[in-house]
Amino acid sequence: MGVALGEYVLQLIAADKTERTTLITDDVNRPQITPQQYEVLHGGGAEAAEIAKERLSRRRFLRRSMLAVWGLSTTAAVAGSLYMLYPNLAGQFGSALNVGKKADFTAAKPSDFKIGQAGVFYRQEAKTYVMHLAKDTQFLLNGSNLSDQLDAESVVKDSDGSYWIALYQRCVHLGCTVPFRDNCVSFKCPCHGSHYNVTGEFLDGPAPRSLDRFALSFNGEDVVVDTATLNNKVPHPDQTTRLIAPPSVACSV
Repeated sequence: MGVALGEYVLQLIAADKTERTTLITDDVNRPQITPQQYEVLHGGGAEAAEIAKERLSRRRFLRRSMLAVWGLSTTAAVAGSLYMLYPNLAGQFGSALNVGKKADFTAAKPSDFKIGQAGVFYRQEAKTYVMHLAKDTQFLLNGSNLSDQLDAESVVKDSDGSYWIALYQRCVHLGCTVPFRDNCVSFKCPCHGSHYNVTGEFLDGPAPRSLDRFALSFNGEDVVVDTATLNNKVPHPDQTTRLIAPPSVACSV
């Protein structure tokens, strides 16, 4: 009899486990239903409907919480990526920079240029040579041909008749920094010998085009160089496009 009772108890335990497993499986697989549907399916009345409503509210809360966490994580990831791609460069190279007052840049004829004194001034923060040509500079072009070429080479004519250019310091051959040479009144790259006039126009050497230049403008008496706006489309000049004559002094390496 003791054996029979033991077997009966084991059967009850096994049945209980089976029922629990079934309940858990049903709970996991049970689709979301409204309280009304729950009542119809289970015949549990108002109390059963309230239980179903509570279960749905809990599920909805958990689901919305997970969606909120996912949304915040996605937003943070996208914001980080955008910052990496488009950082705030205000006041840094890659943005518009105030490089000084007009009075800081004395104008001169090309033959009289001297770095830091007349006609050509270097600004490290903008990686730019600010060129200021006197109003009586002798150009090889005139009329609409001159106006068109000045625009094509990003040369800005000031209200006093002088001319401004913001030349990027980088040699267009292989990227070396190009120094201005007072002894030959032009730019000469020390790496491979590319040679440029005071306007940035190509003279000789392996460079594939003239020097690149930034957009230059004025804010009252302030000179502003927009290092985010680069004109890299100025080709080798010819007789119909060259602005000024090459310097008369040879420039050795």
